[in-house]
Amino acid sequence: MFYKDERLALFIDGSNLYAAGKSLGFDIDYKLLRQEFLRRGKLLRAFYYTALLENDEYSPIRPLVDWLHYNGFNMRTKPAKEYTDSQGRRKVKGNMDIELAVDAMELADYVDHIVLFSGDGDFRPLVESLQRKGVRVSVVSTIRSQPPMIADELRRQADNFIELDELRDVIGRPPRDPMPEREPADTEQT
Repeated sequence: MFYKDERLALFIDGSNLYAAGKSLGFDIDYKLLRQEFLRRGKLLRAFYYTALLENDEYSPIRPLVDWLHYNGFNMRTKPAKEYTDSQGRRKVKGNMDIELAVDAMELADYVDHIVLFSGDGDFRPLVESLQRKGVRVSVVSTIRSQPPMIADELRRQADNFIELDELRDVIGRPPRDPMPEREPADTEQT
């Protein structure tokens, strides 16, 4: 439930929203997402949180980060940490929960409604604290994936739960197929 005159802010946990969309079989069109919430109220800010691998020559998320930055999103990034687990697998860690929570608490006095795009149960105390400040909180994630992407305690704490799958036609696009490999050029001359 949204009111036209309420001041909105979006807080997007990038990796969590990506995983939820992928589990449902679609990609998020961030231009459409922003337009949808501009339509629902007075959108003051849209934050996007992600960790980046700084030492890679090419990061697949860099074009998205740049596009979001140039198209009205407040970007919050930090270097991801790489490590090798006990089985020798390369792992990447880049949790942005604290940054998101701090920004949400700082903005709470200036907004009426916060929309949190994450299913992470660690955000339940943040939602509760925002509600004590008089801010309504909607959470966008999914219960339709296997397993569900939203923690039950977060869904119960939120003022409103928005099923991501129900936004598919409004903010989604089909996932991109990997680029097909090119056939080698025929160099045979006749």
